[in-house]
Amino acid sequence: MIIDTLDNLEKYVSLNPLFKDVVDFLKSNDLNNLEPGKHLIKDTDVFVNVQTAKSKTRSEAVFEYHRKYVDIQIPLSCNEEYGFTPLEDLPEAEFNEEKDVAKVAGLAAQSYVVCRPGMFAIFMPQDGHAPCISSESEIHKAIFKVKV
Repeated sequence: MIIDTLDNLEKYVSLNPLFKDVVDFLKSNDLNNLEPGKHLIKDTDVFVNVQTAKSKTRSEAVFEYHRKYVDIQIPLSCNEEYGFTPLEDLPEAEFNEEKDVAKVAGLAAQSYVVCRPGMFAIFMPQDGHAPCISSESEIHKAIFKVKV
């Protein structure tokens, strides 16, 4: 897991060459003005989901992890807290290959971090993460999916 400000996202391109497509997209698009839904950037290798999600408490948050994609999550409307537990410490869960996700409910995270608008969180396949934790009722956010 990586947390930083959007100004520094370009420094992480060495982790995955497709991150450059995310950086270029951010330079030419205002995420706050994008319509909700899925926006293809580089076919299905890089895309962004813009959504408004119902906020959760720490105890309501559900862990997820992915195998085919890296998440770059960007809160747009308010602070968003993420629970974090390494995948190796999560119990086995049924994995949905089509949606590239497994979900694990009912666990407290090993740690929590907060991103505010203007920041991002990168979750790699080894990173179990519980998103959408906030004291606000909803979170408007962008989730970039980048093929591993």
